[in-house]
Amino acid sequence: MTVGIVAKIKVQAGKNAEFEAVFAELAAAVRKNEPGNNFYALHRSKTDPQLYVVLEQYKDMAAVAAHREYPHFKEGGKKMGACMAGAPEVELLDGV
Repeated sequence: MTVGIVAKIKVQAGKNAEFEAVFAELAAAVRKNEPGNNFYALHRSKTDPQLYVVLEQYKDMAAVAAHREYPHFKEGGKKMGACMAGAPEVELLDGV
C-alpha cells in the first residue's frame, strides 16, 4: 500500500529563497536516488508566504524508512533546518 506524507513547514522571514534552493537540491536527489519515491513536491501557501507544504508519496513504509536514512535527506534536512521557524508538522497517510 502506498504511503503519503504531508509536511507543513514554517520558514523564517527572509529565508524563503534559501529554503526553496535547498529543497530543489533535495528533491532532485530524491527523484534520482530513491526508487521507492513516487513524488516529492514543494508548495507555498497563497495566504501565508512563510508556510510551505511538502507532498510526498512512497511505494510502502520500507521506502519511507529508507528515505529517512539517505545521506541527501540528512544533509538537506540540516540545511533546511537553518531556514525553518520551528519543527515541521508531519502527517502520514495511507493510500486508498
